[in-house]
Parts: sequence; C-alpha cells; structure tokens
Amino acid sequence: MKLQLLYSTIFLLTFIASTHAAISPEVYWKIKLPKAQIPKVIKDLLPQADDGILDTKKKVYYGLHQHGAWIFHAATEDEIHEIKNETPTQSDHQDNFLYKPYFFEKELVKGKVINFPSLKNKNKAPFWPRQFVESIPFSSKKIPQILNYFSINNNSKDAKTIEETVKVCEEPAMKGEKRKCATSLESMVDFGIFMLGTNNVKVVATEVQGENQMVQKYTIKEVELMADGLNMICHKLNYAYAVHFCHGGGGTKTYMVSMIGVDGTKVKAVSICHKDTSLWNPKGLPFVVLNAKPGAPSICHYLQDDQIVFLPFVS
Repeated sequence: MKLQLLYSTIFLLTFIASTHAAISPEVYWKIKLPKAQIPKVIKDLLPQADDGILDTKKKVYYGLHQHGAWIFHAATEDEIHEIKNETPTQSDHQDNFLYKPYFFEKELVKGKVINFPSLKNKNKAPFWPRQFVESIPFSSKKIPQILNYFSINNNSKDAKTIEETVKVCEEPAMKGEKRKCATSLESMVDFGIFMLGTNNVKVVATEVQGENQMVQKYTIKEVELMADGLNMICHKLNYAYAVHFCHGGGGTKTYMVSMIGVDGTKVKAVSICHKDTSLWNPKGLPFVVLNAKPGAPSICHYLQDDQIVFLPFVS
C-alpha cells in the first residue's frame, strides 16, 4: 500500500512538472501561493478561456503616472513640469507643486489633508501566459524584432516606449537591491517567493472607489502599518503586455492608508516608506520635490492601483 502511494505521488509530481507550461497563470498562482488572494487588479487582466491569446492588439498600453519606478535617475524637465503648478508664483521653487508624489513618513498621520491625483493608473496591459511571452524577444539588442512583432513603426511614440521599458529592465541593481522585470504573472510569483524566501505571503494593491482623475484634496482617515522589513514591489510599466519592474532588498515600511477625497472618492492606498535613501540619485524626483538629500529621513510614496506588493504573511 505504501509502495503504491509512493508511485502515485511520483506520478503526480511528474505530471505536474510535465504540464507546468500548460497551466493557466491563475492556476499557477493558486499552486504556488495557496494562502494569497489574487488582487482584483491582476484578476481583471488575466487571459480568459475564450481569449484569442495570439491577438496581440498591436498596441502599447500606457498608465497615467510612474513616479514610483523612477527613483534612481535624475528627474527630467517633463517629470518636474507634470507636477508643477502651471501658474507661476513669485518664486518658482520647491513649494510650487500641484502635488508631491513623495513625502516624509512623519506626514502619514490621521486627519492630514493632501493634494493628490487619482491613484487609478489605468494601464490595461493584459497578462499573457509565460510560455507565450517567452517566445517573444525582450532585449535591447532585439528592438527591431520586437517592433516588427507588434507591427510598430520605428519612429513612433510606441517604439520609443518599447525601447525605454526594455532598457529600464536591463539596468543593473543597486547595492543591496534585487530586481527583475516580470514579463508574466508566473515570473512575478517565482521572483516574489525568491525575494521573501517563502510562499507564505500576502499580496496587496491600492484600491480606488471612484473615477476622478483631477488633483484634489484627500483626508487621511486611517494609517495601518502592514510590514516593517523585507517586501517586493512590482511597478507596472508601459508595454504591449503586462510587464512589471519588481524590486526589493532595502529597508522599507509598508502602510495601508485609508483616505477620502472631497468628491467622495474612497481610497485604500498602499504606501511604501524607504528607510535608507543614501544610494538614490541626488538629482532624483524625490529630492527635487522635498528639497532634501540622500540619507534624508524615511521617504514615502503611494502606489497606483496596478502596482503590486508582496509581503511576508503574518497570521
């Protein structure tokens, strides 16, 4: 009986291994992360049984903002202009911002009122199965092949976006950091398990009830510390299918911040606070908006609703 059970177990494991590439991204998640619920923002973009996976739509998907992903390079004029007040004041300096995408941890307090745009990023790029995306080139050396695959004109905005995203994914990690661009949900799951050293994880994302995209005032109603230590953050990038820049390794705190806008929009926003900014680019956007320098007190930012955070599960 024991021998028969052993043979059955071996057969089952062999079967799972042999069909590994054939199972859907959702089933893969449930096998690998049995205790973690799939956030709605992921589930809504998973391939359905009747989807024509090979119908690539021939387009690049764009989100509204990507501040959280660009903390390592010098701020560009376009990035600064996007958050600057269009009506200049007497002194066009640090406080002349429509809103500040970065802030100090001490500002995460109940009752505080902030100016902020909607945290709905609206990047609808779908997740494709790993076995499918791995058949498509993803390298700066193969940009022409990528553009040809998606029928994208070499001189178009989409072509520039494809090249920028691939290059971001090829940038080396900072000291103490681990990073990977997950081109599928399966690769995101695998990297999350590797980063945290366990599959006993909790996966969270910002939730927004409302459609307002204008900058408006929000009042913080509740601040909950979810984790102090290791996490993995995945920022969704602009691409022809779902690609996430996932990284972690630095000391962070993860908060869930409940707030409400003046128009009634309710938000449960994930906020990441970085305790060590000493290796960040001194000309980066966080230091521009905060008039600070690397090594400043803990700097935080909110995550848009298509950015994913993996945390160790605490019962």
